[in-house]
Amino acid sequence: QVQLVESGGGLVQAGDSLRLSCAASGRTFSRLTMAWFRQAPGKEREWVAFVTWGGIGTYYLDSVKGRFTISRDNAKNTVYLQMDRLKPEDTAVYYCAARESPVLARAVSEFAYWGQGTQVTVSS
Repeated sequence: QVQLVESGGGLVQAGDSLRLSCAASGRTFSRLTMAWFRQAPGKEREWVAFVTWGGIGTYYLDSVKGRFTISRDNAKNTVYLQMDRLKPEDTAVYYCAARESPVLARAVSEFAYWGQGTQVTVSS
């Protein structure tokens, strides 16, 4: 199947930046729709961003628009989430997810492959 491994999380101050990475293996990366989700303590997992097969089309949760940027490097089998001007409410475990369909989706149930998550903590 598809294996996904996230990295890049950490503890930062409000206003700082982090860049998350997700390395994929086991399938043809360029034919995977990739997304980022996050799950804060006591809350359900929510969709944050996704990117099309070719990396041109990107879509974001309203609360992160203008601050987060999703991108992919198909040559490296890696998807990124650049997070700028982080806020305490961005604190969560961030998960990389993939699906084999080219159709974009926001629901957790639509993604069959998940990474283990990486913790992002933003202090005030």
